[in-house]
Amino acid sequence: MPQELKIAMLGPTGVGKTSLLTAMYEQFENTIGKANLQLTPDLESSAILQERLGELKSLTDNFEPKGGIEGTENPQSFIFAFGKKGVKPSVQLHFQDFPGKYLDKKSPLENKKFVEELLHECVAVLIAIDAPALMEDDGKWHDAINRPQQITNFFQRTYQDMNSPRLVILAPVRCEKYLQDLTSANALLKSVKDKYAKLLDLFSSDALLPWVVSVVTPVQTIGTVIFKDIREIDGTPHFYFRKTGHDAEYSPKDSEQPLRYLLRFVLKLHLDQKNWGFFNPIRVWLGWDEHLKEAIRQTASGCKSTWGFTVIQGEKWLNIK
Repeated sequence: MPQELKIAMLGPTGVGKTSLLTAMYEQFENTIGKANLQLTPDLESSAILQERLGELKSLTDNFEPKGGIEGTENPQSFIFAFGKKGVKPSVQLHFQDFPGKYLDKKSPLENKKFVEELLHECVAVLIAIDAPALMEDDGKWHDAINRPQQITNFFQRTYQDMNSPRLVILAPVRCEKYLQDLTSANALLKSVKDKYAKLLDLFSSDALLPWVVSVVTPVQTIGTVIFKDIREIDGTPHFYFRKTGHDAEYSPKDSEQPLRYLLRFVLKLHLDQKNWGFFNPIRVWLGWDEHLKEAIRQTASGCKSTWGFTVIQGEKWLNIK
């Protein structure tokens, strides 16, 4: 039975959690898969991801105002077996997605409790950030769409008395406009640090600094669309995008980076050989031969650290040399 590691997908309605996970999976073979590794979804996850991938690819033909796909209606588990190609997997990655509307003020209390419990039990959290909302009009729509204070409050309630490492990935999505050159990429990174300053300050507190790894990994979710403008209708923003060319097709960029950082973190925990509760080293050791560890090392070496990518804190939990 593979060791299961749980990863929470965190973000409000319409931010793009499911789009990010779909792009991450779709690009695996062309990136991480070249290291003789495979990521195999279970039957349910495979069916959902195939439908989502079709929706994402169709966006280059017919944009919706938000430039994304419909959000999740119910909590969804995406379960992947991970390991060497052609070998029984030794690790299972369990990504837990939930409807962004669970964070709305009108959402029942049990929905918010569901999110809180999710953060308690997951070894890693992937926070999807709507980049245009973060960057445009000096972040006018950032609080309304990305809800950074509420997300910070969730971590304040759940990250207490910690005694085991956790990975938090801040992943701005729909970043095509903001990664055209080094200057704009650095501006994006600065905005993430500024607009999530309260969250990052929490992570850097005396109690959490030894345990929390935080990184920023911007993703070009479709790759061939650029943010165009915002049209405010009855006080509600509508985001519009344009294609980079008439024949431009779905071509995400850097969507595998969050997974590279996650695998780097997991390998470090394995090499550390301590029982962290969620990660039993004896069981995992039996299924991790030197070839698998070397393949993950090779994958981890592809983690980007410039052009808007950075490790904010906790690099010791990523050091696998």
